[in-house]
Amino acid sequence: MQNTKAIALGMRLVLGTSLFGSSLAPALALPPPADQPEEIQRTEIITEARSPLDGQPLSAAEYAELQAQLQARRQTPAILNPEVRRIITQLRIRQAIRSVFPFLLR
Repeated sequence: MQNTKAIALGMRLVLGTSLFGSSLAPALALPPPADQPEEIQRTEIITEARSPLDGQPLSAAEYAELQAQLQARRQTPAILNPEVRRIITQLRIRQAIRSVFPFLLR
C-alpha cells in the first residue's frame, strides 16, 4: 500500500513537472523584444555606411561617390614594365607545360 502511494506520488511529480516545463519552453525560445525580424530589416533603407578604405562613417551620398571613384580606379589598367610582363607570361607558359608534362623543366 505504501509502495503504491510512493509510485503514485512520483508519477504526479513527473507529470506535473513535464507539463509545467513544456509550457515554459515556448516562452524561453522567443527572441528578445529588441531583436527585429529579418523581413523587417530587409525592407529598411540604409542611409549610413562605412568607408571600405578606413572604416569612417559616411552618408549615403559620400558612400556612392567613394564607390564611383573606386570603380574608376579599377577601370584604368595598371602600367607594368614590359620585362616584368614577359617574365609573367613565361612563368604561366611554364606552369601550363608542367601540368601536362610534369617530368619536363626540372
